[in-house]
Amino acid sequence: MTRKHATTFGILLGWIALIAAGCAVGAIPQASPNGSGPAVGEPVARASTAPEPRDTPERIILNLTAAPATSQAVTWRTEAQTATPRSQIARADGSGAFDARARTVDAESLSVVLGDGRRVHHHRVIFEGLEPETRYAYRVGAGQTWSEWNHFETAGTASSPFSFVYFGDPQEEVLSKCARVFRAAFKKAPEADFWHFVGDLVDNGDRDEEWAELFEALGWIPRTTPLILLPGNHEYPDKRFVHGPAYRLFPLWRPHFTLPENGPAGLEETVYRIDYQGTRLVMLNGNEKLEEQAAWLDRILGLDPQHWTIVAIHQPIYSTGKHRDKTLLENLFVPIFDRHGVDLVLQGHDHTYSRSFKLRGGQRVGPDQPGTVYVISVSGPKSYPVNPRHLARMARTGTGRQLFQVIRVSAGRLAYEAFDAAGELFDAMELKKESPRKADSP
Repeated sequence: MTRKHATTFGILLGWIALIAAGCAVGAIPQASPNGSGPAVGEPVARASTAPEPRDTPERIILNLTAAPATSQAVTWRTEAQTATPRSQIARADGSGAFDARARTVDAESLSVVLGDGRRVHHHRVIFEGLEPETRYAYRVGAGQTWSEWNHFETAGTASSPFSFVYFGDPQEEVLSKCARVFRAAFKKAPEADFWHFVGDLVDNGDRDEEWAELFEALGWIPRTTPLILLPGNHEYPDKRFVHGPAYRLFPLWRPHFTLPENGPAGLEETVYRIDYQGTRLVMLNGNEKLEEQAAWLDRILGLDPQHWTIVAIHQPIYSTGKHRDKTLLENLFVPIFDRHGVDLVLQGHDHTYSRSFKLRGGQRVGPDQPGTVYVISVSGPKSYPVNPRHLARMARTGTGRQLFQVIRVSAGRLAYEAFDAAGELFDAMELKKESPRKADSP
């Protein structure tokens, strides 16, 4: 290299170093031709590109309460803190002036710090004193910023027909591949009274961006169709690496939902019961405090006057997933299910599909005998091979399909249908009861 070239190269390196140093402090090196601007390397003020927190309501979701005939819960989130978060509710009719009769209910709020340091604000209202079997309109907001008006209907007080949709784990590719399942389910059963998720709604329950995907995939459906939910193992840390007091429900679960708190202490909004038009719905949490839940379940089912009993738990009793041959849940819960005549158990976790025959004590019984049907399903794209261990107990198994189930309940009949994401019927069964089940003595 010639001296001239070396000098030129050295000047170029100097400029590169100067530019790099300026960029490290947010500067744009530049020279002013008239001396009035910043000198070379002097930091230049930049307008912030971070958007201001919004007070627009988002992630609006209805949840069933323990008294679904006379109350309804709604939860939502704002990025900005709002001084007076509230909701309005009125009986819905065809008039454009229905909101003239709206009453306002103040919300409870909770601030949550996300992993990136942002603070967001969750709000909830429980509408109480509602009339059974009545359509209501509601909206949420604060100040001049409100959501659109949405509708919901309260449950009835008597044992009367209803339907709901049950989903196994969405978990992965929720926006990309599960949104179609949710839309297919709504199209197949638009009249469903509620939707029921049995855990692993997201893959990493501590990541807010995954919850954002879930709510985007669901769209406006949870604003008008109430949801009931229970946590899976992905709403908790990984048990292989987190133990002791650090193993607890991720803090993003409870702010997003408003669920009953009538279960065992310490398991609020993860273990609970709802009586819905002649059916007792029981949510269990397969991640922790199993013995406490078993004692609670035995007690509340012994006082169950409902015609049907449906239990849900994320981790299966008779697993058809790979490497899932544990018998802890079977030994703990099956005697309780048998003793109290549980009709149906809804599960996820295995990323397979299976529906058992009617079982009692793990053995197949006749269609007219007391027994329990155990179902495992998956709504997301992740799938595992079917474990053959329990195949003799199963009426139907499968894998590799994204599924949802429509369940229609009446006094003497429970009709169950499983559909795939294309809306094609994949499986079906029917349970019948001639007379209401007798509750055991407490």
